[in-house]
Amino acid sequence: MSRNKETARKIRLMRKINQNRRVPGWVIMRTDRKVTQNPYRRNWRRNNLKL
Repeated sequence: MSRNKETARKIRLMRKINQNRRVPGWVIMRTDRKVTQNPYRRNWRRNNLKL
């Protein structure tokens, strides 16, 4: 990727970075382990982003 990215693309990339986190422990506790996985998790090797 190029070093100089447009602002809109940076915002989209930051959103994907924030989505790519595990579910917090307090959410798992509050839902009695019904919610344990994040459906938006993604691996940089396996999935490509369409930006």
